[in-house]
Amino acid sequence: MRILLDTCTFLWVITEAPELSARARELFADPANEVFLSSVSTWEISVKYALGRLPLPESPERFIPTQRKQHGVETLLLEESATLHLVRLPELHKDPFDRMLICQAMIHGMVIMTPDALILQYPVPSTW
Repeated sequence: MRILLDTCTFLWVITEAPELSARARELFADPANEVFLSSVSTWEISVKYALGRLPLPESPERFIPTQRKQHGVETLLLEESATLHLVRLPELHKDPFDRMLICQAMIHGMVIMTPDALILQYPVPSTW
């Protein structure tokens, strides 16, 4: 399975947060699954860090790549095809970062790992 992590899911995985579901832990740990973090999520983390809304032990440009490598998470770059898919999405979710993650999951045939009920309303495979 190709899994795209929601931003909060990535943060919970790397901190072993209790909010992470047992199913999410199981799927993340399964070596048969390919797990990705979108560059959209790294952008979101960087924005929230810069605004003082997301404390990190070090700057995002060091923290994110280190954590990705340590946890075996691949990068998913944002491509034009995903950005153009945005016009096809109904306005169920106002968060621009989440909307773009939905587009990427749809375009790349990925399962999005998220607890976000608004994301779950879209016709995109998801798990939690």
